[in-house]
Amino acid sequence: MSVREFLHKRKYELLLLALIQHLFIGIFLKDLLFYRNVIWPINMVILGVASVGVFIGKGKWKNIIRNILFICVVALPIGLIVWANLPHYFTVLNIVYVIFFTFIFGEILRFLIKPGYINADIISAAACGYFLLIEIATFLLQFLFYDNPGSFKGIGTASNAETFMDLVYFSSITLTSIGFGDITPNSHHTKLITSFFGIAGQFYSVVLVGILISKFVSKTEK
Repeated sequence: MSVREFLHKRKYELLLLALIQHLFIGIFLKDLLFYRNVIWPINMVILGVASVGVFIGKGKWKNIIRNILFICVVALPIGLIVWANLPHYFTVLNIVYVIFFTFIFGEILRFLIKPGYINADIISAAACGYFLLIEIATFLLQFLFYDNPGSFKGIGTASNAETFMDLVYFSSITLTSIGFGDITPNSHHTKLITSFFGIAGQFYSVVLVGILISKFVSKTEK
């Protein structure tokens, strides 16, 4: 089996593992500067490679767009070593990341809706969709935070990595409707976007359950 065939056959499992390690690898790290300068770029290479299989056979232009976004999401964190203090660098980084993860999320949704069966790919893709929502929420809220640091209360600002991990945490508890209240939105922009993602997380869960049940019933009837 070639690498391309492996990436295509295990695309959703690989993407799911890549998303989990990107969001939560901070559990095992203490040196946040090392995380920002070394681990983050490596994470994005892993994510970019893992996303290849999702777009195999999806058309030339989708793959061109994915490749351009992949180059950007790998290059931008590497550039932090030199250009982290540029005023609009993080603005560009967050926008590109939101586009990248939204692009993948759209392809995941197309896959979940179309087939009338349920298998391991459906389950893995469904989980990928949830973690992609967390990624999108994190980078969108991070964009707003860097634009206006007063838009959140309780976000750590000692390093870029700490800010990112706090927003991963906040996005996760928002989408799961846990909401501990230790981090709170403090501007009308962040309040409304947080509300939107809270609703989106619940809507995704409800719709996903309906999709999975319908596929299971369809498979049982066949």
